[in-house]
Amino acid sequence: MIRSSRRLLLLASLVALAACAGKTPLSEEPVEPMGEFRLVHNIVTVNNIQKVQPSRDVPPQEWDDAVTEAIQARLGRYEGSQMYHLGVNILGYSVAVPGVPVLLAPKSVVVVEASVWDDAKGGKINEKPRRFTVFESASPDLFIGSGLTKTKDEQVANLAANVALQVEKWLRENEEWFAKRPDGTAAPRQQAAAAP
Repeated sequence: MIRSSRRLLLLASLVALAACAGKTPLSEEPVEPMGEFRLVHNIVTVNNIQKVQPSRDVPPQEWDDAVTEAIQARLGRYEGSQMYHLGVNILGYSVAVPGVPVLLAPKSVVVVEASVWDDAKGGKINEKPRRFTVFESASPDLFIGSGLTKTKDEQVANLAANVALQVEKWLRENEEWFAKRPDGTAAPRQQAAAAP
């Protein structure tokens, strides 16, 4: 039994080292243009957020701040010539509490809906909001439960970063939304102020 526990601990440590070694900071990742996309307003709403038990308590404003910051960091890097707005509504979450390792290691999850607005057309691009169920990043913590290994703030930041990543992937899947307009009506760069 002790030998098995040591092997599991060694395996978890090796996976942790491998995960840390291969991670590049977002600010250093190359940015491939996404058509003429440029984020202007980044609006996160938490009016109807629900906590699903078991979960650590996360005040709505903390979700708002974390997701707004993560989306701005990821999508604010694009410098296209057309202005777009993004709305993300956080519907519910469960942030893992400490559990019994391996057997009852709960996973953190957040559910959001996203919509994109075209500034020039003055309307929403996607008719229905796109719903995402976003889990925490794969890491050795998932094996023993991030409730034991991470603070609440770290868990929320991880989920917020994954929300931003999933939204970015969705936008890339629909890159035709951001194609250069035939009439060439691109907004002057100085008009596009990043959301606070």
